[in-house]
Amino acid sequence: MAKSKTQYVCQQCGAQYSKWAGRCENCGEWNTLVEQLAVSGQSSVDKAGASGKKLSVQTLSRAARSDATERLSTRITDLDAVLGGGIVPGSVTLLAGQPGIGKSTLLLQIAAAIGQSQPVLYISGEESAHQVALRASRLGADVSSKLDFAASTSANNIAATVQDGTYALVIVDSIQTVSVDEMTSAPGSVSQITNSSNVLIRAAKAAGSAVILVGHVTKEGSIAGPKVLEHLVDVVLQFEGDRYGGFKVVRAAKNRFGATSEAAIFEMYEQGLQVVENPSAALLAERQSADGSVVLATLEGTRPLLVEIQALVNPTTFGYPKRTASGFDLNRLNLLIAVLERRTKLNLSDKDIYINVVGGLKLSDQAADLAICMAIASASAGRQIDENTVVFGEVGLGGEIRSVVGVDRRIAEAKKLGFTQAVGPKTSQNAAYITGVTDLRTALIGYLQK
Repeated sequence: MAKSKTQYVCQQCGAQYSKWAGRCENCGEWNTLVEQLAVSGQSSVDKAGASGKKLSVQTLSRAARSDATERLSTRITDLDAVLGGGIVPGSVTLLAGQPGIGKSTLLLQIAAAIGQSQPVLYISGEESAHQVALRASRLGADVSSKLDFAASTSANNIAATVQDGTYALVIVDSIQTVSVDEMTSAPGSVSQITNSSNVLIRAAKAAGSAVILVGHVTKEGSIAGPKVLEHLVDVVLQFEGDRYGGFKVVRAAKNRFGATSEAAIFEMYEQGLQVVENPSAALLAERQSADGSVVLATLEGTRPLLVEIQALVNPTTFGYPKRTASGFDLNRLNLLIAVLERRTKLNLSDKDIYINVVGGLKLSDQAADLAICMAIASASAGRQIDENTVVFGEVGLGGEIRSVVGVDRRIAEAKKLGFTQAVGPKTSQNAAYITGVTDLRTALIGYLQK
């Protein structure tokens, strides 16, 4: 059988080329040429107009009644909350994370849990059956009678298997290793990822089977491949954390069936990933009261969490001071240092500043601003903050302390772990527990001791 001819089409202007080039000569854009199957004879527009059929329509209320199917539970309560209540049949989920962080381990645990009651297929394009069987034996997943395995890198074969409708859940590890047979480009290229995803998504929607795709990430941390991949799927899960230890967090960057505010916190053991029931207590278990140490009451999704913020301030030995942040945005750190220098009497222009969020967590909560500032000031002045105090609040450019969301949940978590007071923005609620501050200078003068 003759090989199908391909052509390269610019995604900006539609210009066609017989071979790939880095830049489109027609519109001048870079990296916009995508390989597609060449259409001979009648144009695709003419064919579409001639072969089109009238759509079969129905009311939304009727569609809602006909599609009222029960979600697949992963048997992990926190992960079900991230997914919006479980895996929706016919949905396509993309799970992305750093190499070695535990994506395959988590998915094998999910497959084993669902495989106890419904048929599940685990497809690997990276590992052999023997390798997956060893991991399944370690995790106890080999006892699931309805969990099947296949090794394949052909999107055509995987789509045919999904469309058969035999399996309630199909896991593909990973989308970067899968390719469409009709295309000559290498697996992992933009065209292969786009076309393979389209083939699998159509098969999943037609059969009503749920599909989970594993995605790789680039060295910057973003999902590898075209951005359209994230638009095509229904749910995008980000697996974050330190691959060598600490907590690992699964959060939804996109979810068509639920909110994106939830987060599931795991810790890796020999038996697999396990949910951390009380992460606040675990994060503060080894804390030592010293200057530069501040406890932050933050939120991971809707879950309150107490995290220790550590700061180290040293005189610089170079002409330009060094700023380093682990688990916190470096640009935000530089902004807060500028506010500290401008709105207080601290001189940090000749100091190296190091910030560490204990536990390997990455903070995106704006309420961490006040805790970062107080930790830096504490380390610079050599003074401690009361060890029974938690801190939260957003810092403005004028040095003012702004209100944050979820105050009641933050305070409830602090009370549960025995903290006696909180320093934060002025609020009418919980006035007996929160010591309200209006600006950064007041917070530093009032609560840095010794």
